[in-house]
Amino acid sequence: MIDLLQSAAHEAANVLAPHGPAVPGSPTSYTPTDFSVHFFLQLAVILLACRVVGWLGKTLLKQPQVVGEMIAGVVLGPSLLGLLAPEVQGALFPKETKNVLYVGAQLGVGLYMFMVGTTFQAGHFKAKAKSAFSVSAAGIVAPFIIAILITPILLKVPGLFADGISRANATLFMGACIALTAFPMLARIINEQGLAKTSLGTLSLTAGAFDDAVSWCVLAIVLATFGAGMGVAVLAIGGGLAWVLFLVVFGRRIFAPIARIVERKGEMDMTVLAIVMMGFCVSAFLMDAVGIHAIFGGFILGAVLPRGLFVEELRRKMEPAAVVLLLPMFFTYSGLNTRMDMVNSGPLLLIALGILAASILAKFGACYAAARLTGEDNRTALGIGALMNSRGLMELIIINIGLQKGIIGPTLFSMLVLMAIVTTVMATPLFEAVYGKKARESGELAKLGGDRAPEAAKA
Repeated sequence: MIDLLQSAAHEAANVLAPHGPAVPGSPTSYTPTDFSVHFFLQLAVILLACRVVGWLGKTLLKQPQVVGEMIAGVVLGPSLLGLLAPEVQGALFPKETKNVLYVGAQLGVGLYMFMVGTTFQAGHFKAKAKSAFSVSAAGIVAPFIIAILITPILLKVPGLFADGISRANATLFMGACIALTAFPMLARIINEQGLAKTSLGTLSLTAGAFDDAVSWCVLAIVLATFGAGMGVAVLAIGGGLAWVLFLVVFGRRIFAPIARIVERKGEMDMTVLAIVMMGFCVSAFLMDAVGIHAIFGGFILGAVLPRGLFVEELRRKMEPAAVVLLLPMFFTYSGLNTRMDMVNSGPLLLIALGILAASILAKFGACYAAARLTGEDNRTALGIGALMNSRGLMELIIINIGLQKGIIGPTLFSMLVLMAIVTTVMATPLFEAVYGKKARESGELAKLGGDRAPEAAKA
């Protein structure tokens, strides 16, 4: 009996260790069961961390839940848990399991953006088309001008960029990083702030989506000229535009018959839900395959779906799992690749602060100016600038690609991580200060309270 208990204790102590293969003399590796064991434990830890950090962020710092989830992802990575308890962090998130978490992360963020797309108000966009285009253009042009000015300085600092990288490629990459608006993060902030069905929210979301799409196309060009071949850029830009045009022209017509079925029955049955989910998967696959990102496939499909009971039933059935269960994996996966201890000297800190200041000027300042020039009042323009300045974890994704492809070094990577976190954390307080507080006092916006998501943002 003692031997049996000791054997059971030994197995329990090694439950997170690799258990295969069962061939004498072969190195140990993870079996499918090991991946499953890790995945469910990881997901439980992720959900706990996101809820706790999100609650602390809302209670102490007045930040929306999404910002807490972003920070929770960094906390679970090498930046904090890896420093305080490296063995625990390594056991929970071994590198061999990151690919499984990556797939879950892409499903989570893609499905969430699909839900966000169903709240897109075409009428608001048409009414604000001039402002949306101007804000988007300013949010692209100004960052690239800033990149042209600061990149020659950065190239003189050893280790920031890869050896031998051309000035043009370095400038394009920096411009893309600064121009990003963190589309998923912006969407979640807009929803949590009760802006999803307002003209300001629609304008900001549309401009942010276009800015992010342009940034991904620029990244494709950089990767092409950096050695991947120009076919990468042609496929990304041409394929992405073709799919968007197809959905805009034919998407609503394709789904109209099943939308009528839902209206007739008064609910969405499992067969209709399966058809819609197949459409989502195809759209996400195509945008991922051409080199843009799955989130744009999800968003654009959601934006063209027939409105009414059809999308209301879809959100009711899919949104809770997407927001609560799947989306936090996206934040954690990016946090696992983030190191905050690389900026470790005075000169490097000054460079990091310079990049931060330049990024805020290029995004907040330019988008504010563009909104004012197109007729928006000062308060609305400030609110747009505050929202567009948020970069979040889309920034982490694009700089992770730059690091993996050898375009930038770990030090510049860390500087850009700092910029992403600061601009995201400042977005909500700044928005509330320049727009939200007065709007809620006047009744233009609902009072804040609880988690907001696309469904909750109807008011």
